Amino acid sequence: MYVRDPLRVVVTGPLTAYAAGFCAELARQGYAPQPASELAQLMAHVSRWLDGQGLMPEELSEEVADQFLADRRGQYRKFRTRRGLQPLLRYLRRIGVVPPAEPGVRDVSADVALLVEEYRRFLVNERGLAEVSIRRYLPAVRGFLAGLPSPLEVGLGRLSAAQVSRFVIDQAGLRGVADAKSMVTALRSLLRFLFVTGRIDRELAAAVPTVANRKLSTLPGRLRAGEAGLLLGSCDRDTEAGRRDFAILTVLARLGLRACEAAAMQLSDIDWRTGELTVHGKGGLVDRLPLPADVGEALVDYLLSGRPAGTAATSVFLTVRAPRRGIAADGIRGVVARACQRAGIPRVGAHRLRHTVASDLLAAGSALPEIGQVLRHRSQLSTATYAKIDRSRLRELARPWPGGSR
Repeated sequence: MYVRDPLRVVVTGPLTAYAAGFCAELARQGYAPQPASELAQLMAHVSRWLDGQGLMPEELSEEVADQFLADRRGQYRKFRTRRGLQPLLRYLRRIGVVPPAEPGVRDVSADVALLVEEYRRFLVNERGLAEVSIRRYLPAVRGFLAGLPSPLEVGLGRLSAAQVSRFVIDQAGLRGVADAKSMVTALRSLLRFLFVTGRIDRELAAAVPTVANRKLSTLPGRLRAGEAGLLLGSCDRDTEAGRRDFAILTVLARLGLRACEAAAMQLSDIDWRTGELTVHGKGGLVDRLPLPADVGEALVDYLLSGRPAGTAATSVFLTVRAPRRGIAADGIRGVVARACQRAGIPRVGAHRLRHTVASDLLAAGSALPEIGQVLRHRSQLSTATYAKIDRSRLRELARPWPGGSR
């Protein structure tokens, strides 16, 4: 099949000057020649349409884009929705040719949106929270702030401990334990932020009720014997995606990294000379781990034979489809889920591989402090949960049941 060079697509009209830059941007993002050529042809159509309408590029608003798409639907079968137009619009907005996208309708008022954004920046800059944690905090924060009386400044000035407790009690009944715990953590964090920034005149974080949950009441889950091998064996290492997934699963299964830590890996984090890997952990912590031989081999195989060359992205693990960019933590979890499906085993989360690493270390005789160092726990309580796995030792500590056999 003949594949057209995107640079050979002729663009006439008001977007002519930006055609070469758009093609270069598509190449930088890892688009293959065929889809890049189709997007260049879409740009040519947009430019011809603007010319026919007597419009300049800076007039390409959301409303004008919808008019173009309405006209295009009668002639073409591809790129007939806003989603198809986004690569072109993003590029034109980034270089300042097209005005920024119009803000959509928000579920919260403008003052709440501004406060939430300031709180988000506080979590990033002052607390060093990972993006995945921030995403979990913000929905509960928006819901709480949106429920306060207007205007927001007055509502915060009158905020009481009873209001805080009532919100948590009302919301907890609608959520599972994990979601409710995340909600109260976010709410405490928000209340501390409001107090520090002077929006409330007293510390109300202590007024947030605790969600009943016995942290050490259950055993940490782990993969059964042989299941880790099945996950690795399910990857087709003759394909780009298979090499990438095998490398990701090897990193998770051997080093016990969190999904967000695997997603954050950069090419510069791998020190091949010393055989070490720099890990960017929770709370902005940075650690160095030894790079086992099998992990290094899996990474080398992916980087040399699976990872596309010439991309501008510096992340180790990239998306398979264009635009090529670093895979997110949710993408890492998706890799594990798809591997479970291919291997024919019950679906587990990426964190299950981390639990398996800890369980194997304990079975091999490692002490809990050593396990905590490998997993980079900041609290000994986090590591203490693995003490329950060794049931033979627990039996020695268990007291006889009253009235039972001795």
